[in-house]
Amino acid sequence: MLKTPAAREGTDPQGTTIGTDHESVTIDPMLLERVLVLCEQGPRPRAVLAESHDERVLRAAGALAEVGVQPVLIGSGSEVRDRAKRLGIAGTDGWSVEDPAVLAAGSAGERIRSSAERKHPELAEQWLTDPVFLAAAAVKEGLADAAVAGADRPTADVIRAGLSIVGLAPDSSLLSSSFLMRLRDGRYLGFGDCAVIPVPDDEQLSAIAIATAQTFAAITGQPPSVAMLSFSTAGSAQHSDIDRVRAATEHIRSSCPELDVDGELQFDAAIVESVAKSKCPESAVAGHANVLVFPNLAAGNIGYKIAERLGGADAFGPLLQGLAAPINDLSRGASVSDIVNVGLITCLQALTPAASAPQSTKLTAHTFTAK
Repeated sequence: MLKTPAAREGTDPQGTTIGTDHESVTIDPMLLERVLVLCEQGPRPRAVLAESHDERVLRAAGALAEVGVQPVLIGSGSEVRDRAKRLGIAGTDGWSVEDPAVLAAGSAGERIRSSAERKHPELAEQWLTDPVFLAAAAVKEGLADAAVAGADRPTADVIRAGLSIVGLAPDSSLLSSSFLMRLRDGRYLGFGDCAVIPVPDDEQLSAIAIATAQTFAAITGQPPSVAMLSFSTAGSAQHSDIDRVRAATEHIRSSCPELDVDGELQFDAAIVESVAKSKCPESAVAGHANVLVFPNLAAGNIGYKIAERLGGADAFGPLLQGLAAPINDLSRGASVSDIVNVGLITCLQALTPAASAPQSTKLTAHTFTAK
């Protein structure tokens, strides 16, 4: 198992690198350290990787196993391990490989049949052979702690499996998403929602903000400070879109008084201390927000892509929020490093349930305590 980054002499602050025969895998140092520390306090997290036929997924499984995660792959045990060995991936004996037919015949299959009967009975047989649905069912039935899918499937398929099989958390009203952004200076920010809800109303926007704060806390261990973004700061403009952001902020303050939140704030007022002192000096959030909630999907999607493509930030996501268990999506263009880092994030959500469980009601003070 790898040591934590702090214990590795000469570790690149941009990431810990594992060399393979064909590709170097760069792991975010904060994610690695967080997983290793939390694994010292309990059992290794079990993460389902749905697409074992994909070479990138097999290489990611090897890297995750090296850092302490127990990969669970769906496929024929001999075929998966033989393919991995041909690729030069070591340590496959420590993997758990679940045969799709065996999963379908057991509790995971029963979960799929039950879910299909309630919603789409005509799709039951299709779902029983679909590795993404089997991965979701394995998490729901406790056969794994978390799941990652989407290496060769659209986001809609992963969301459909999550909602149909796992469902929303008891106190969650909607599924949303966020990105974990690592800036070039090493800071981390949470961006929400950048992938799911096109035009949220005030209640949906407040739910997105709470969920994004919880996701950020679960992954980083840092207390979230939430800025509700708009094109106005503290009443500098008037518009119905701004009213929606203000109403969402008040919803959050009433339901989660322990959560530091302010809005409406312009982007610069949210993250630049000198601007915050000028525009809203009384704000406890402005100037140092680490969770940025965009007023709609267009702003969020454009914002994270600008930060990534022009600002050089690393973007991890979209991370799904609101499900009853941690399941995350991958881009179909994901690299092995991308899969590994999203896998670690998903494990962190499983390892820190107090921070990751979406709730629309009051959150306890310890929820956002850094670990």
